[in-house]
Amino acid sequence: MLDIKFIRENPEVVKQNLRNKFQEEKLPLVDELLALDEENRANMKQPDEMRANRNKISKMIGGLMAQGKRDEAEEAKRQVSEQSARLAAAEAKETELSEKIRKILMVIPNIIDPSVPIGKDDSENVELQRFGEAKEAEFDVPYHTEIMEYFDGIDLDSAGRVAGNGFYYLMGDIARLHESIIAYARDFMIDKGFTYCIPPFMIRRNVVEGVMSQGEMDAMMYKIEGEDLYLIGTSEHSMIGKFIDQIIPEEKLPQTLTSYSPCFRKEKGAHGIEERGVYRIHQFEKQEMIVVCRPEDSMDWYEKMWRMSVELFRSLDIPVRQLECCSGDLADLKVKSCDIEAWSPRQKKYFEVCSCSNLGDAQARRLKMRVKGADKKNYLPHTLNNTVVAPPRMLIAFLENNLNADMSVNIPVSLRPYMGGKEKLIPKFEK
Repeated sequence: MLDIKFIRENPEVVKQNLRNKFQEEKLPLVDELLALDEENRANMKQPDEMRANRNKISKMIGGLMAQGKRDEAEEAKRQVSEQSARLAAAEAKETELSEKIRKILMVIPNIIDPSVPIGKDDSENVELQRFGEAKEAEFDVPYHTEIMEYFDGIDLDSAGRVAGNGFYYLMGDIARLHESIIAYARDFMIDKGFTYCIPPFMIRRNVVEGVMSQGEMDAMMYKIEGEDLYLIGTSEHSMIGKFIDQIIPEEKLPQTLTSYSPCFRKEKGAHGIEERGVYRIHQFEKQEMIVVCRPEDSMDWYEKMWRMSVELFRSLDIPVRQLECCSGDLADLKVKSCDIEAWSPRQKKYFEVCSCSNLGDAQARRLKMRVKGADKKNYLPHTLNNTVVAPPRMLIAFLENNLNADMSVNIPVSLRPYMGGKEKLIPKFEK
């Protein structure tokens, strides 16, 4: 969410940003917002004048009564009553205008960083660099659920009977592999100096509105019926929400946290064959990282965070690439974002496994997070987030890139301590 003062002083910058994000339908909102803001500022002067006048008259009443000027005192009371009624109407108008302004501010996107490429959608995202050699397998790589079935490691049919489509049972070595990757990612981030955290898995609506746009909320979040609670779609939301209405001493920055949580998403719409199985699901587990920092440090943290993802995936023998998100693919609160995509030997292409984002001060402004600087003045921090690993999807990349022709799966050295020292997973069923 942008500062109303910034929009007031830079309306053309805000409008050009909308054009860059291909959201021309929102252009009239800028002028509507400015008109409402002008009306509200003019209206806000009236209550102050009315209160001062009312208080002045109220003080006169006692003196008039003491002097026996009853009629004048009654007239003063009438004026006080009249002023109170007018004041109530002005305050109601201020509340009404403020709410209209807030609703528009909530849908005007953040100003994107000048380095963000201009493009309409994810088809115009830009590859920046690759890490590791993307090799093609010398044998036919099965679909990821088929690989898991060689280990008797997945049961979609039972999950469908229990919970419907978009759920799964992971079993045996595959379930252990899943949890090993989570544990490895946890320790990887702790070794980077991040504080480990297990956050609430449900959050209130004011936190949801503070961390994401209305469109994202409607598309992703599951609402708990009869409660002011939503299941989290990612632990970033409750992690950033931890600082709602808080003033953080500057010496406590940066806040660097890494969190484990289950995640719940609606994932509406039809998806292609490559997005079935455990690629796009309603429930999964995830290791996340977030940073709250000084504004001048946020781009340095952005660079560090996506590089951590690359380092982690390369330590598991998975080739990856960095893809810069173009303007039209950025969610409204984001200043800059990139995806880390893993190589799929089966599809012979890359697919998304991590997303790193700098949100500037948008979340801080919505959540009323502040930092008390050395000069004792408060300012808004910047917030960033990045996926460490989301194992169901990450399992696809891991299994495909470490698969052998006999359907055994190599365990990289870094993961072996979490897998009981195993160097290889042996399938239960023959190819």
